[in-house]
Amino acid sequence: MADKIFVGRRKDAVARVYLRIGSGKVQINDKDLEKYFPLKEHRDNIFLPFIATETSGKYDVYAKARGGGISGQSDAIRLGISRALEEINPEFRSSLKSEGLLKRDPRMVERKKYGQKKARKRFQFSKR
Repeated sequence: MADKIFVGRRKDAVARVYLRIGSGKVQINDKDLEKYFPLKEHRDNIFLPFIATETSGKYDVYAKARGGGISGQSDAIRLGISRALEEINPEFRSSLKSEGLLKRDPRMVERKKYGQKKARKRFQFSKR
C-alpha cells in the first residue's frame, strides 16, 4: 500500500484517509483525535473498522476532513478507514461488510421549499 489515499463521504462531509503501519495514532486535520472529536461517541465511531477486523493499534491514521458537521465527518473518516483496510487485506471485506462499514450512507438534508418554514414544516394555517 504505497501512498494511497481513501475517500469517505457522509452528508456534506468529505474525508481523505491515509493508513500507515504504526502504533495506532490518529490525527485529523493535524490535530489529535481527542482535540478534534471531544465526544466519545464520535471517537468510538472511528475505531469501529479496527474492532471489526481485530487490528486495533496496528495502523496510524492520518485524515483530512472538511465540510458538513462533526458527526458527518466522523462517519466519513470511518468509511475511509474501512475502504483502506479492505485494500490492505481483502479478507477483511466479509467482517467489514457484515458490520455495514463499507456502505456509504446516502441520506442528505432535504432542501427548504418556498412558502414553508423548513423542508416540511409549514406556517400556521388560519381558516379566518
